[in-house]
Amino acid sequence: MSAITEQNYRGAYHFSPQKNWMNDPNGLVYFEGEYHLFFQHHPDGMSMGEMHWGHAVSRDLINWEELPVALVPDELGMIFSGSAVVDWKNTTGFFGDKPGLVAIFTHHLNMPEGQPAVQYQSIAYSKDNGRTWIKYAGNPVLTHDSFIDFRDPKVFWDANASRWVMIVACGQTVCLYHSPDLIHWTFASEFGAGIGSHDGVWECPDLFPLPVDGDKDNVKWVMLVSIGADPAFEEGSRTQYFTGSFDGAVFTPDEASQRIRWIDYGRDNYAGVSWSDLPEEDGRRLFIGWMSNWMYAPQTPTEGFRGAMTIPRELSLETRNGEETLIQKPAKELEAARIPVLSLKDASVQEINAACAGLELDAYLIEAKLPRGTSAGFRLKAGAGEHTVAGINAQTEELYVDRSASGKADFHSLFAGVHSAKLAAPAEVYDLTIYVDRSSLEVFAGGGQAVITDLIFPGPASAGLAAYADQEGQVFLSLELYELASAAAAGGRK
Repeated sequence: MSAITEQNYRGAYHFSPQKNWMNDPNGLVYFEGEYHLFFQHHPDGMSMGEMHWGHAVSRDLINWEELPVALVPDELGMIFSGSAVVDWKNTTGFFGDKPGLVAIFTHHLNMPEGQPAVQYQSIAYSKDNGRTWIKYAGNPVLTHDSFIDFRDPKVFWDANASRWVMIVACGQTVCLYHSPDLIHWTFASEFGAGIGSHDGVWECPDLFPLPVDGDKDNVKWVMLVSIGADPAFEEGSRTQYFTGSFDGAVFTPDEASQRIRWIDYGRDNYAGVSWSDLPEEDGRRLFIGWMSNWMYAPQTPTEGFRGAMTIPRELSLETRNGEETLIQKPAKELEAARIPVLSLKDASVQEINAACAGLELDAYLIEAKLPRGTSAGFRLKAGAGEHTVAGINAQTEELYVDRSASGKADFHSLFAGVHSAKLAAPAEVYDLTIYVDRSSLEVFAGGGQAVITDLIFPGPASAGLAAYADQEGQVFLSLELYELASAAAAGGRK
């Protein structure tokens, strides 16, 4: 349980590439026991450049094996974001009597100076579980004459209509298409004008159904849309969501979607999308995001690599204050990484801090419960002049993270600050779940309704942990503290 002794910001249990730049998750698909994570990758530099699809696989969502680069640039351009599916019915004609993987991605072609780049959608297929890929000879399969930004296709199978559906970002809207074979596409509808946030270009959409409150007879559709950073938007890049109905061609938003709703109220959960082709008996919608922000992503003070993913999360819809609200909870598989450290009941702040004195945990999980009306939380990664605060403000009934003194922050003027999320319909007990890693916090409250994901860059000696409360003698109803570990050690991966 010793602290790290040198500067090392690679997460102990978050996926990051062995070296160089990574951004958006791509091609999330489950096939033959493996979770595939493709990602935007510049294998030759520490900032965005000639974009490829990197590739990693996992059988448990904790330990990731990084594989060779999957897709490389060609005469049609760089390989931008997209998705992947299992072609179970061989609709493409690529696979014969066995299913295979198809990647649907954006080709981005730079043009001569003074002309905008061209973006169009292409496909590739794999017959060996994603280890090697063949680009379709007829690429691109979908082009557009008017959109300058036309990218990030997310594709899924519509069983009701027996066809594929694509949602793709088109500047300040998204467009929906359908296809019988992933090759020939027909325009269906456009969504986004006059609704949601337009503080930056729309990117990395997703569209999927979720039961409301676990009722499979009451299903709503959820649309995710990420918003690229605009210099005038001080919060940088973020992801919003809409709820509504989908008839196979048109998405119709609910009344609740007339206002902006963010999936995360921190600054470092962007471009997240969900896994396709999870087994029906699994019944979950699994999500992962890029843990950074375009406002400062190229300047973060990591060495040898830049970029990491959030923990995998389970998405659901629950009714809060009379409306369907997106809920995020850590994937259940993460429980296998827990190593118990402390378990306390009805403990005062003083008792908690006495038990935590001398602990120098590297990567860990806190699960705490507080009586409603209690303003309390934790000071994390604390050292000389450094700490990050995560807790509940009972007066405003908000979850918040304060990274104003969290460590290195001078790489961008807007990095330091306080981020908060309103608790909708708070229960009589506040719940607080905090995943702490070497350079990140992921904080959940309200049963997963309020979520804050933030990067931090503390010094190597900042490993202290302490509770705090606004009232002397305040009691935490419970505290569970776990060290977290994975088989992938810092500085290298399987």
